[in-house]
Amino acid sequence: MIDSHCHLDHEPLISDLSNVIQRSKNVGIKKLLTISTSLESFSKIKEIINKDDIIYGTIGIHPHESEKDIIKSDEIIKILKSNNKIIGVGETGLDFYYNHSDKNKQINSFREHIEASIQSEMPIIVHSRNAEEDTFRILNDYKNKNLKILMHCFTGSREFSKKLLTLDSYFSASGIITFKNSIDLQDTFKSLPLDKILIETDSPFLAPVPKRGKKNEPSYIDFTAKKLSEILKITKLELIEITTNNFNKLFSIKQL
Repeated sequence: MIDSHCHLDHEPLISDLSNVIQRSKNVGIKKLLTISTSLESFSKIKEIINKDDIIYGTIGIHPHESEKDIIKSDEIIKILKSNNKIIGVGETGLDFYYNHSDKNKQINSFREHIEASIQSEMPIIVHSRNAEEDTFRILNDYKNKNLKILMHCFTGSREFSKKLLTLDSYFSASGIITFKNSIDLQDTFKSLPLDKILIETDSPFLAPVPKRGKKNEPSYIDFTAKKLSEILKITKLELIEITTNNFNKLFSIKQL
């Protein structure tokens, strides 16, 4: 299994990192992708990726951090070239759920990340919340640029997923897929091509059932994999093989 999106620099994970890594290995996790959300976050990730061979990282600014942290595409590219364990751009994107972030700054930051993704030929990890129309409009501006898109923790509408498929996007399922009220989301994932699906924890957030309400960690991805395999009517082993192959194809790294 591969946890395609976690935040190992967040508490309580970072304080218990060796045990978190061991528990991940115990459930069969082969890779952990720990995601940058700010410049401070990335400074920690640079150290975390050296803790174990299974850990990889990304460089990016979360939309909520786009007011205080500004990073240009050339800076992102420089970082990507300097470390072969930094394998993605993000997380970036748009989040209009709250009104505490300037929309234009989010959009400008998003475009800088997209440019870096295109020039580096590395995937972009996209966060989209209450911003389907704008997210697609911006991504669609680059539809002929071979942009590699991963929609992280996808909870969007089925119509949004159909549009994103025209851009050859990938979609990552989080613990939300296990929630009782996620019927529409489950139906959306049923409609997606199997070769476009990944799994993630987004830990320490969004713990899946039966751990809901607790701090999440990568090893809990086992519950998400089990539920998603049931939704898709395939075995868990098939789901693991499919999502692992999809991750390795998208991020162009060899399978362990």
